[in-house]
Amino acid sequence: MNDTPPSDGNNRRSRAVPKSRLSRLGSFGRLAGSVAGGVLTEGTRRLATGERPRMRDLVLTPRNATKLADRLSHLRGAAMKMGQMISMDAGEMLPKELSDILARLRDQAHHMPPQQLNKVLQQEWGKDWRARFSYFNATPLAAASIGQVHRATTKDGRDVAVKVQYPGVRESIDADVDNVATLLRVSGLLPKELEIAPLLEEAKRQLHAEADYIREGEQMRAYGERLADEADYVVPELQSDFTTERVLAMTFVAGRPIETAEHESQAFRDTLMTALVRLVLREMFEFGVMQTDPNFANYRYQPETGKLVLLDFGATRPVDPGTADAYRALLLSGLSKDRDAVRSAALAAGFISQTAVSRHRTLVDEMIDIVIEEMNREDAFDFGDRAFVGVLREQGMAVAEDRASWHIPPAETLFVQRKVSGTALIAARLKARVDIRAMILEFLGEELPAA
Repeated sequence: MNDTPPSDGNNRRSRAVPKSRLSRLGSFGRLAGSVAGGVLTEGTRRLATGERPRMRDLVLTPRNATKLADRLSHLRGAAMKMGQMISMDAGEMLPKELSDILARLRDQAHHMPPQQLNKVLQQEWGKDWRARFSYFNATPLAAASIGQVHRATTKDGRDVAVKVQYPGVRESIDADVDNVATLLRVSGLLPKELEIAPLLEEAKRQLHAEADYIREGEQMRAYGERLADEADYVVPELQSDFTTERVLAMTFVAGRPIETAEHESQAFRDTLMTALVRLVLREMFEFGVMQTDPNFANYRYQPETGKLVLLDFGATRPVDPGTADAYRALLLSGLSKDRDAVRSAALAAGFISQTAVSRHRTLVDEMIDIVIEEMNREDAFDFGDRAFVGVLREQGMAVAEDRASWHIPPAETLFVQRKVSGTALIAARLKARVDIRAMILEFLGEELPAA
């Protein structure tokens, strides 16, 4: 069998994944010790120059931030996934230093060395697994937080993509989530006043679901059935005879990374993003099921056909009917240009707290007015025009300076909003223009309100 990787310019380094809980805990310990040393050194230097630095400034030095990204990348699994989730969820609201570093985690994972890969596949497929393939590329096409993807050809001629889970990932989820939360608390980036235990438990449940590749295969098959008659999408076909709890096999679907579509024409980018936004609306208001991980790597496109290729269904979860109703009320209130109704809907959905409204009513209303104005543009919404985002960030930070206003929305809302926010980030990268207003009203079954 030929398992020699082709010359494809793939220069990613291999690095064995720490498998045992002890080794992973040791990695977190070394990271904490290294960061603490950096804080002490930087603090001493700044005090000597007469500064009185904040702890956050000492933690977020370039050196410490690089150490954080590198260590989470090495650990992979829930540790890296949490970093990705924070970078996608918080988006524009994070300190720039942390946001830049966490963004690197979206495409920085090392892959397993061949010996470790072979051991995993022997455990899942048996010692003679190579006999089932005429070709298996030992160098992965992609290496992400929970697993890495290889291209292969089966003995009966099927061109497949095989996702192999990193060893120890499933067993380390709970501890990794707790350790990342501890690091964020120690750094001062996660305020002590926030009660995050329920959110952490939900994150653990979601990550355990993502680590079950049989479940993901079932979700992929279900999406394929839902979109079977749709010309805009391509979903890989599950190859159940090669799929286990830790290995997921599917047909290989050719496509280019979605971010490279920024080089396509404006019309092409607009059509591509219209298809993705339409899918999000269908997930929320029609399917009642949503793939909640909007990582760029989960989407590709075909330049010849214009189709959107959908990958990775591990983060698929039901959309709570109450959450969908909350978004429906919020969207319709915004399109009706009713500030009071938007504020009430945002409170009901858990996006903001009553304390924030009571103590910062003027700022909250100014933010609502900006959102209403952007939602009701006469022409297609231009995701490339981000001028309003900076204003919203400044106003949001002003509210956030009041610790009594800090608030965590319900977990169900956060997972849906993760998909919404991530989709907007993709659209911004492509500078796409999408008629959001008309599309929302189409799905909500309402007539367009008078301008």
